[in-house]
Amino acid sequence: MLDSTTFAPRLYCPVYTFYYMSKLAAEEKFFDFSDYGRPIAKLFVNQLKFTRVTPIHITLLFGICGLIAIYCILKGWYFFAGFFLVLKSIIDAADGELARVKNTPSYTGRYLDSIFDILLNFLFLMAICYVSKTTLLATLLAFIGIQLQGTLYNYYYVILRNKSVGGDATSKIFEYKSPRAFFGESQQSVNILFAIYSFLYGGFDKLIHFLDQDAYKVKTFPNWFMTLVSFYGLGFQLLSIAIMLQCGWIEYIIPFFIFYTLFVFVLIIIRNIFLPIN
Repeated sequence: MLDSTTFAPRLYCPVYTFYYMSKLAAEEKFFDFSDYGRPIAKLFVNQLKFTRVTPIHITLLFGICGLIAIYCILKGWYFFAGFFLVLKSIIDAADGELARVKNTPSYTGRYLDSIFDILLNFLFLMAICYVSKTTLLATLLAFIGIQLQGTLYNYYYVILRNKSVGGDATSKIFEYKSPRAFFGESQQSVNILFAIYSFLYGGFDKLIHFLDQDAYKVKTFPNWFMTLVSFYGLGFQLLSIAIMLQCGWIEYIIPFFIFYTLFVFVLIIIRNIFLPIN
């Protein structure tokens, strides 16, 4: 049973499940609008499972895709920017898949993945701010909003995993100290990455936990609820940006994510009304 004194790490990579959810019991699988890239990622991983390519190599690759997308935004090449945003999302699903296929868990990869995500999210929005008429203050608000959206999804997802019959219970709701490194990785590297990760994500995680402190007391989250929450997944956020870029709506991207954040409170209210604590 989770308690209010534990703090949840993000998973090895942001886990947005669609067809394959190894961390949940079969009856708790749900349709995830954010994980459209999972089937392609699995095909990609199948070509790599007997090679020397590691999950961290894949993490670095999606980082490169993100940087290319930023460059395309700055150049006004919005079609290519959207393409690389979606490609980044697909590759982002592959590093965790490869780690599971090769049975090579890594805290280094887990934290590096999350650090790349938050830094790229910030740079995506700053690039949009630079080429549009959006103010810096609005951009910072949108960035905070995007992170709160993703944090809410991860918060409920980790709780669901811990509640799942036969599911994974390695991730806790809160985490205060650096974990012991796996075989083959440096403890010092894990400690450094954990410190960076905690600095970047800690405030968002604590705020979401404050807003819905009793969520862990719910017996389980039904599929319909998790599907609804999946609209806050990183993959769907990037897809939304890509679509708006293609439609020439770059001036509306920042305002959209500010407004979209209001549904954080709507989802928490829905959770409290329809999924009360036991």
